[in-house]
This record gives sequence, C-alpha cells and structure tokens, in this order.
Amino acid sequence: MRTAIYPGTFDPITNGHLDIIKRACKMFDRIIVAVAASEAKNPMFTHEQRIQMVQAATQTLPKIEVVGFDKLLVNLAEDLEANIIVRGLRAVSDFEYELQMGYANASLKSDIETIYLMPSLQHAFVSSSVVRAILAYDGKVDHLLHPEVRRIIREIRH
Repeated sequence: MRTAIYPGTFDPITNGHLDIIKRACKMFDRIIVAVAASEAKNPMFTHEQRIQMVQAATQTLPKIEVVGFDKLLVNLAEDLEANIIVRGLRAVSDFEYELQMGYANASLKSDIETIYLMPSLQHAFVSSSVVRAILAYDGKVDHLLHPEVRRIIREIRH
C-alpha cells in the first residue's frame, strides 16, 4: 500500500488544496492530510477548527485520513509508515522554499520522497493567505472554498 502525507497549516483549506488532494488520490492508496499546529504562524483558526474544516472538505473523498500534528514531519511519516510527502507548487516563488524543505526532510529520513504537484490553472492563484485577507474584510470567498468549509467559517465568525 502506497501511503502519502499531504502536510500543511490549512488556515483554511482551499479549493487549491482540494485540487492537490484529489489528484494525489489518483496516485496513492492512502492519503493522510496532516494539519500542522503551526502556532508560530499565528493562524486565524484554531488547530481543532482547521482539522474540522479539512475533515468536512474531504469527507466524500476515498482514501483520505485527517490527522493533526505538532512534531517533525519526518517523525509523523515514520509513525504513520508513509515515505512520500505531497506538496503543491503554485509559482516559482514556492519552489525555493519547497526545495529546501524537501532536502531538509530527506536529510532527516533518507527514504522519504517529496513529490510536487501543480494545481490546476483555475486554482493557481488560490492560497490560504489570500482567503484570510479577503475574510478580514468580509469579502466573498465562495469560489475559493468548499461549501462545508464556508459553513464552518460562518459559524465560527458569527
């Protein structure tokens, strides 16, 4: 069984993330969407809320398991018997950071592989930070988020 981990802060999970998850489902037997605590990033939503959003957005997708974590990704991968990390690349600006992280992870666990997927063109501009910026001004994010994620955010904010 080929198990891959798709890690991220998912603050919140966007349609761009879901695009990567759906495409990874075609490639692997099991996808673990790993929601990082990432408290140093001062996320807009709590760790529990972000886990809930990811679970809601992926509930109809096969092969998906959602976990929260607050440790080195390579240690989580070892705990879950996964040796593939899936990461998304939207633009050249993502590449340098992702390349460094991929090399760092490989230096910590030699049998870990990182694969990079580009989102579909319609999702190439979508990021959690763009969504948070729009949300800060009560702007329209319907086209950027799964309906269940929008529902959860409405409940949290009202």
